[in-house]
Amino acid sequence: LYDATMENLQGIYVAPRAPTNTWDLWHQSHIDVFFDRLIQLATLKASVDPNRIYLLGYSAGGDGVYQLAPRMADRFAAASMMAGHPNETQATGLRNLPFALHMGGRDGAYNRNQVAKEWGERLDELQAEDPEGYIHQVQIHQGKGHWMELEDAVALPWMSNFRRQQFPTKVAWRQDDVRHTRLYWLGAPNLEPGKEVIATVNREANEINILKSETPALQFHLHDDLLDLNKPVRVRYQGRVLYQGVPNRTILHLYQNLEEYGIARFTSPAVIEVAL
Repeated sequence: LYDATMENLQGIYVAPRAPTNTWDLWHQSHIDVFFDRLIQLATLKASVDPNRIYLLGYSAGGDGVYQLAPRMADRFAAASMMAGHPNETQATGLRNLPFALHMGGRDGAYNRNQVAKEWGERLDELQAEDPEGYIHQVQIHQGKGHWMELEDAVALPWMSNFRRQQFPTKVAWRQDDVRHTRLYWLGAPNLEPGKEVIATVNREANEINILKSETPALQFHLHDDLLDLNKPVRVRYQGRVLYQGVPNRTILHLYQNLEEYGIARFTSPAVIEVAL
């Protein structure tokens, strides 16, 4: 994607080798840390735009896309899964991440072709319920087996149309087996081991509405591009006001965000927490 002089740089293609040789390689927590570090280094050392980072993978790499995309959706602009299997993961976290799915119609090993069809139907359902979210492209390539003979390459120009959403107005979050403390501007503090995060929130004007939560407390990492932090912010849940006030911007919040993400553009100066 670039010449030796780096003068005609169009992009950088990174094909990382998974550190472990086990079937559950994408279910281990060091994978997410590994990808975070790759993104940090790309932005710092190669001037990569953090809003134009894309994830794609084939076969076992496709398994990884199924796993990584929902739980790290806030790191990428779009993702494309080719010829993989999702195992237990679910599509909830893809609300703000355009997701392409390509599968050979004759790729029957591990029932991959049928599962891909079911995932496409599930994405259709999610988008019907939430028309502004769950952008997706699903293609079952008829007559093709595990090797799609490059027909899946159409995912590349499709993904390039999108940019990462830093502060989407709505966030849907469901924790997977690898835990994160936040997704976009929604966080969950001090989770007990094994506890699952299931939450959906949206922002309207200077108000945050908790639409769904199975978590005892939530955090909101606030930025002036999301809300007007010079004015009172209100948080509502089931008709109750859980918080109302002008959030405090602090350098500590910026530092904590920077330590977590490693990219200045991902930081938020104010954090508020509510108990449900």
